[in-house]
This record gives sequence, C-alpha cells and structure tokens, in this order.
Amino acid sequence: MLKSLTQMDGNQPQPQLQLLWEDKEVKFDVPQLHKHLRSGERVLDYIYHIEDSKGNPGDTGRLMVTNLRLIWHSLVHKKYNLSIGYARIGNTNTRMVHMHSKGRMASQALYILAISNETRFEFLFTDVSGETSRRDQPIFSSVFDVYQLYQRTYLYRDLKLRGAIVQAGQLVILPDEQVFSQVQGVWNLSSDQGNLGSFVVSNIRLVWFADANETFNISLPYLQIESLRIRESKYGPALVIQTAETGGGYVLGFRIDPPERLNELFKELCSLHTIYGEQPNFGIQYNAQDARQRLAAAAEEAAQMPQFKVENFEELDERQEREINLKLNSYLAEGCLGKVNSVNGAADQDDREDPVYCKELGFAMERIRDGYKLQDLWNVMPTKMETIE
Repeated sequence: MLKSLTQMDGNQPQPQLQLLWEDKEVKFDVPQLHKHLRSGERVLDYIYHIEDSKGNPGDTGRLMVTNLRLIWHSLVHKKYNLSIGYARIGNTNTRMVHMHSKGRMASQALYILAISNETRFEFLFTDVSGETSRRDQPIFSSVFDVYQLYQRTYLYRDLKLRGAIVQAGQLVILPDEQVFSQVQGVWNLSSDQGNLGSFVVSNIRLVWFADANETFNISLPYLQIESLRIRESKYGPALVIQTAETGGGYVLGFRIDPPERLNELFKELCSLHTIYGEQPNFGIQYNAQDARQRLAAAAEEAAQMPQFKVENFEELDERQEREINLKLNSYLAEGCLGKVNSVNGAADQDDREDPVYCKELGFAMERIRDGYKLQDLWNVMPTKMETIE
C-alpha cells in the first residue's frame, strides 16, 4: 500500500458509481423492487404463474430473470417480493412437487439454496399454472443458462488479482471489450521497491501487469473503482485508485513518467469511468426466445432419430465367452493321462522325444500330438461367436 500520500491541489475525486449489491445480497420485501432496476441491469426472461411456496404460499407471482439476480414478486400482495443475487446461490435444481391446493397435482418447481451473511435460505418456486403441458417443458431453463453465464463473466464485475488474463504480453480480450490505449513504463507502488509494468485501458476495465512476470497482474473493472486521484508521494506524483468496498477496499498507487503523460492517462480514465457509470456492461448476453428455439429444435431432432427396436439386433450367445477351448482341454487331459501311465511304467519312449523348433513362435517346444494344430492350443477363448436363432 502507499504511504505518506498527500492530495495535490486541483485534483478532486471522481463521482462514485452506484455500489453494486444486486448480485451479492438476498433481500425481502423491498418497496417496488421489480420496478427499480439499477443502471445496466436488464430483464432477460419472465416466468409467469410462479408461487413462492416456502415464503408466500398461495400467492401467485412472477419470476424475473435479470443479468444480476432473480426477482420474485407477488401479483396478489404488492408488498411481497424477494431478490436473490447470483453470487449468493449455492445450489439450484428442479424437482416435481404435489400441490395440495389442486388435488395433489404434480407440478414442476425450482429449488434454490442461497447463503448470505452466514445465513442459509431455501426457496421453492412452484409452477401453479395448472397446465399439464408445462410439466414436461423446461420452464426454468433460462435461470440455469443465465446463472452459468454469470459465473463465466466475473471479470466484467469483480476485481481479479494474479489471473490468467495476459498471454505473451497481450491482454486476453473479453467479448464487447475495446482497448483504447496501452501505456508502458508504469511503476506499481504496492511494495517499497516498486514493480515495473504496463497499463491496458479498455472500455470495461483497467489492467496492469508486470513486465518481468505476467502472472503478477490486476484486472480492475471501472465498476469497482470508487475514486481516482493524482497525489504526491515519496516517489513523486502518483495515480491513486481507491477500490470500492465490494472490490476489497484497496488503495493502489502507480507512477508514470513524465508527469504530462500521467495527467493524460488520468483524464482518460476519469472520462471512461464516467461513461461506464452511465451504462455498465455486466458481460451477460442472453436471448430467451433464441434459447427456446434451440431447445425446441433439439427436441424435434431427438424425436426424429430412429427408435430402438429389438428385432434390429442379433442376440449373442454369451455362454460361449465363458467356455474354454475344448481342444485345449482335451490336449491337457491327454498329457495328464500320459504322466499317470509313465508312473505306472506303461509310457513309450516316443512320449519323451526331444523338443522341436517352432517357426511360428520362434522357440523350441514339445512336439504337438497327432490330431492337433498349434492354432487349436493357442486360442484359449473361442474366436467365432455364433448367434442364437
């Protein structure tokens, strides 16, 4: 962290962006919750005829899938609602439940386990439409799709330290990201000796990485920047970035020479920070209608695939797999009988002939008795399977 920093005259802190809490908290009964979405938050799908079976049984409501959270609000009692941030979801799945209010009719339900402030919340959102066709349809598929997209787009929203964001000295660009400038010779003042690296400024974030070690880096979305200043330090004028509380509350310092280039970068970052605050990009792109069409096409393709029919296949006699070669059994049995006769003094001299060389195997072996071939003794298991007529 920086030490002995004093604010320079003429540098006022940037206006703070609206603190992002929607994806990181679980809230209940917030007035007009479903009407007051934050800047950049978009509703991606609506799921109607949904009941909050654990919290508000008997109230028919609507489930809203946004790019930051799930919102359920009652259509019967306007004051009842809840907000579940995707970052707080620990487990989710669908299950079939039986509704007592409709003759124990089977219905599809969405189960969510959320954890917030060391408190566990269980939610069960049940389809109360009564339509039998909805039981076999993936009516909650958009919830799972958007939740997976949220997990894969954390770089748009959260500060990341020492991530795999740079390859061969080049920033790995995110979808919809545009790089505006790259600044070399930037000293990171987080340690006493400092680390020399480079800045990459885009429309979504500010990235710094060390020249000597690319894995020593920081990806800082504008969403997590609380203030930008130029301050005087013991190293000279420095760019000081204060991260938001949700971004760890860090104070980051960077020195750039000459001071004129530092001032240019400061103005550029202030401008991009303000523009981003007006319309943030949370990285989630999803079209519910396209997703439903893809599911319908996949279901139609599966229905057109040839069905399994028993008459199209031949049944194999599996008993043959467990049978040892009968000729080998006979050969071994005759050998054992020959040894018994030898003990009784009835063995001929021909039974004790010298070994012969076998070209197929490449070594000397006992002469094979008449009526047998090498292939008969070599194949322990049957080589030809027969089908049952």
